[in-house]
Amino acid sequence: MTPRGCGAYGDAEAMRFWDFPATRTVAETAALIKGALSGGRIRHGVWAILRRDGPFVGMINYHHREAHNRRLELGWITVPAYWRQGIMTEAAHAVVRHCFGAMNTHRVEALIEPDNTASLALAAKLGFMQESGLLRDRLLVNGGFRSVQMHALLKPD
Repeated sequence: MTPRGCGAYGDAEAMRFWDFPATRTVAETAALIKGALSGGRIRHGVWAILRRDGPFVGMINYHHREAHNRRLELGWITVPAYWRQGIMTEAAHAVVRHCFGAMNTHRVEALIEPDNTASLALAAKLGFMQESGLLRDRLLVNGGFRSVQMHALLKPD
């Protein structure tokens, strides 16, 4: 169950493939958001996704941006009540266009765990291609290692 006011960050199912555990309190969620915002837009940017009628649906961010290499990574998360509604697809298309246009990015990457079928499907819809085999034990989350696959989309694609 999601702690009240914690949104997607407090939902264990939504956070299952994220690179840190679900938050337990509103204060923990606020600290994560504050940390994301403190990095500055040069290396990290965050967009909240809201429905037109107001509720928070999820978020998408870029991180590990290397402006000199014209590359960055994207991450996304959706509140489970809004899964499979095309909301993240719409938001991610807009963010990818922004990255390639306003940010002059050439390469957008996504590291996705092989069991995360929803993110794999989203990456495919966006035109990302899997580039490598399994990157074994790339992430350490909650005391356990996780393996991921590299997916990338190039501006010319």
